[in-house]
Amino acid sequence: MAQLLGPLLRGALLGFVCMSGKEAPQLAVEVKVPAEPVSTPVGQTTELSCSYSTSVGDSFALEWSFVQPGKPISASLPILYFTNGNLYPTGSKAKRASLLQFPPTGGVATLKLTDVQPSDTGTYLCQVNNPPDFFTNGLGLINLTVLVPPSSPLCSKSGQISVGSSAALRCSSSEGDPRPVYNWVRLGSYPTPSPGSMVQDEVSGQLILTNLSLTSSGTYRCVATNQMGSASCDLTLSVTDSSKGRVAGALIGVLLGVLFLSVTAFCLIRIQKDRRKRPKETYGGSDLREDATAPGISEQTSARADCSNGLLERPPSANTVSTTKSKLPMIV
Repeated sequence: MAQLLGPLLRGALLGFVCMSGKEAPQLAVEVKVPAEPVSTPVGQTTELSCSYSTSVGDSFALEWSFVQPGKPISASLPILYFTNGNLYPTGSKAKRASLLQFPPTGGVATLKLTDVQPSDTGTYLCQVNNPPDFFTNGLGLINLTVLVPPSSPLCSKSGQISVGSSAALRCSSSEGDPRPVYNWVRLGSYPTPSPGSMVQDEVSGQLILTNLSLTSSGTYRCVATNQMGSASCDLTLSVTDSSKGRVAGALIGVLLGVLFLSVTAFCLIRIQKDRRKRPKETYGGSDLREDATAPGISEQTSARADCSNGLLERPPSANTVSTTKSKLPMIV
C-alpha cells in the first residue's frame, strides 16, 4: 500500500504543476518575420512584414533599423521609432519609410519603403519592446535585395592582334543585381571558328581568341543579362599579318640603302669633275714667286716672316738688295 502511494502522490503533484503553468501569464514578446529573403525591383515600393504578440501596455515601443551587407548587427542604423503614441522617422531613409498600420499596437509592425534604391539592399531589424516582457529579445531579421538591371558594359581588348597570336576580350557592367552573366557573340556571317579557338567565361565576361587569322577580324558583341534585363557593348577586332609587315620593312630598308649609295656616288663623281676643271698654275724660268725667298736673305728673317702667318712680309733692306744684285751674273 505504501509502495503505491508514493507514485500516486508524485503524479498528482506533477499534474498540479502543469496546470499551474498553463494558467500562468505568458510574459514573452514573440516577433514573426518572413523566413525567405525579399526581392524588389529598383524604384518600386516594398513591404517588410513584421507581426508580434504581447500584452501591449503603456511602455510598448517599436524600432526598425538597417545594416549593410557584410556588417554585424551591432552596426545597424535606425530607420524609425514608435513610442508613447508618436512616430519618429530618422536617417537617410526617413522620407521613404513609414508603417503599414498606424499605430502599430494591433500586432502589425510592417515597414513600408518607397522608391527602393540599390543602397537599400541589406538586413532590416524589427524589434518590439514591451516591459515587463523581457523573456525574449523580440527581434526579427529580414533580408532585402533590390533588383537592378545591368548597366551598359565596358568592352576592352588586350594582346597582340596579329595572325597566329592570341587576344583577350573583356566585358563588365558596373551595376546589376543579381550579378549579370556575360555572353559574347560575333556579328555578321563568318566561317565557323575551329573548336577551342574561342573560349568564354560567362561569370568574368572574358573571351579568349587563340590562333588568330585574318578571318578573325570583325565586330564582337558582349551581352550582360540578369532577371531584370540586359545591356550590351560592341568591339571591333582588326587582325594584322605581321609577316607582311616584316617584308615591307625589309624592302624599305633596301630602298633606303640604295638611295644612300646613289647619293654618295653622285657626290664623289661631282667632286672628281670639279678637280679636273680646276686650272693648273705654271711658272716661267725667269719669273719670281712672290712668296719665294730672295737669295742672300738670312734664314732667320725668313723664319720670322713665316711666324707672321703670311699676313705681313718684311721688305728687304737696301743693302741686302744691292748685295743680291751684285751677285747675279751679267747676261750680255
